[in-house]
Amino acid sequence: MGNRIEKFEDIIAWQKANSIAIKIYKIFCDSNDYGFKDQIQRAGVSISNNIAEGFERMGDKEFKKFLYIAKGSCAEVRSMLYIGLKLNYLTKNQFNDLYYLSVEISKLLSGFIKKL
Repeated sequence: MGNRIEKFEDIIAWQKANSIAIKIYKIFCDSNDYGFKDQIQRAGVSISNNIAEGFERMGDKEFKKFLYIAKGSCAEVRSMLYIGLKLNYLTKNQFNDLYYLSVEISKLLSGFIKKL
């Protein structure tokens, strides 16, 4: 198989995006700020879902469009993280973990977009 991507689950950015979504859900599952919780969870899950949906469209132009949307969702997660940190909804360690993971995913997506 080598480096050939046969399904969206083979994409490293999707794997990491899936991981960030799960971490976000776990951290905010007990939050009583339903508006905040809903927004950050939706943004987090949007990253992996857009990678998956774009891949299944089977066209590079269409795939790129979805990868750009996924990058936008990464930025939204980071923006929400700053708010969450200021409101003490997460610890500095949780912030750093999610922040750097979202930056890494964004860089992977940028590289993927350039390759297409």
